[in-house]
Amino acid sequence: MPLPFGLREVKIAAMTAEGTYAASVALPSARIFSFSESEDFEELRGDDKVIAIRGKGPAVEWELEEGGISLDAYKILVGGAIVDTGTTPNQKRTYTKLATDARPYFKVEGRAISDSGGDFHVVLYKCCVDGEVEGAMNDGEFWITKASGKAVGASTDSKVYEFIQNETATAIS
Repeated sequence: MPLPFGLREVKIAAMTAEGTYAASVALPSARIFSFSESEDFEELRGDDKVIAIRGKGPAVEWELEEGGISLDAYKILVGGAIVDTGTTPNQKRTYTKLATDARPYFKVEGRAISDSGGDFHVVLYKCCVDGEVEGAMNDGEFWITKASGKAVGASTDSKVYEFIQNETATAIS
């Protein structure tokens, strides 16, 4: 059985419609892609005891950390707009976030290599940043970006996440 090792690649893709995604954008120098499944439960109590327990559906809490970030990737995470102006050698890209811009849904896919020559993919569908997006510029250090949020089931097929194990390594499309 192949054993996943390290983090080789992370890409995110904006959701254009439920279950449909735009082209993937790479997160440069991915450092952390962590996730944990959780579910809230309700208890029906009666006669001084628990009669039934019912889950409200699984959700995945996730966290990403990367060294640097493109404006295209940043826009996928938090919304906003990018405007390109000028011509070479005086091109300029400006990212703007308005108070009215909602945080969009997107897909995250991460890939680890395995000791058998294959790889292991984790795909989270319908993600949304529901926490802080952090960027840190420090003297003598690279720019580090962090984001966290939740992934819930897509309404088209109810997929929250998938694990995909490839016998032969396959890059994220």
